[in-house]
Amino acid sequence: MDKNTIVIAIDHGWSNMKTVHETFTSGIREITTEPALFENVLEKDGKYYKIGSERLKVKDSKVEDENYYLLSLAATAKELERLGKRTANVYWAVGLPLTRFGKEKKAFIKYLNQNREVTFKYEKKQYHITIERISVYPQCFAAVASQISEFPAKVLVVDIGSWTVDLMPIINQSPDESVCVTKNSGIITCIQQINKECVRKLNSEVDEYDIQQVMLNGADDLPDQYKDIILEELHKYCETITNYIRELGYNMDLTPIIFVGGGATVMKRFGQMQQRNVRYIEDIRANAKGFDYLGKIYLERVIHRAG
Repeated sequence: MDKNTIVIAIDHGWSNMKTVHETFTSGIREITTEPALFENVLEKDGKYYKIGSERLKVKDSKVEDENYYLLSLAATAKELERLGKRTANVYWAVGLPLTRFGKEKKAFIKYLNQNREVTFKYEKKQYHITIERISVYPQCFAAVASQISEFPAKVLVVDIGSWTVDLMPIINQSPDESVCVTKNSGIITCIQQINKECVRKLNSEVDEYDIQQVMLNGADDLPDQYKDIILEELHKYCETITNYIRELGYNMDLTPIIFVGGGATVMKRFGQMQQRNVRYIEDIRANAKGFDYLGKIYLERVIHRAG
């Protein structure tokens, strides 16, 4: 790697793909014939894929099929388009949940590194990339990595993603991995519970997009019977997250807590925790920006040693 290598940070969420500058739905669908419109269309090996729209279903692993590899190419194209580049040496900086990091890291690197050189098209523009390196960083930690030097002696970081919730204590500016916890209780589980209640009480579901809009902006456009269910379940979800933290022995009134990830906004709006010891980092791309920060530090060290 050298100074011409470009760090492309990607957060592979079950709901959204995030880079430093871009967010798009983690959805991909093969188109059997050449499409009439090429917006958000990836072309590789003679096949066409529509990127975005409906998200993928959650699976045990993201390396079971080629979907997240192709989504990585789309994410890379979006970042390279911003730079005005079609050919690049790329350093992919990505992440995994804390407690699955050690177990899944090698498989994720092997999956993403299946082709060192890749030629593909995105929105009819051809890209040729060479994968120089792939680094995997722990989610949650990455979201606050650039701020850790400013933290007090003890902080609990709670990263609420689309499928997982990571709880990571940072002691004396160092993560304590021995007591980190990952739970499959992310925002998708909240959406699923909302729709279970809607079916039970109203015999109808609500589109995920509409629920997400309630999470972000309120529920003014929905009928009251749906709005009431959604708001009730959002409050219950936040209470569940709060109870997880209490069960781990943290005092909610005294422990400095930082909520990050897509669920930080939900906790801020519906968790009703506004005490001074609680902070919210609502940037949905916080982990991607952290991967970028850590990747660039590594790249600078490599270049410095080579020089």
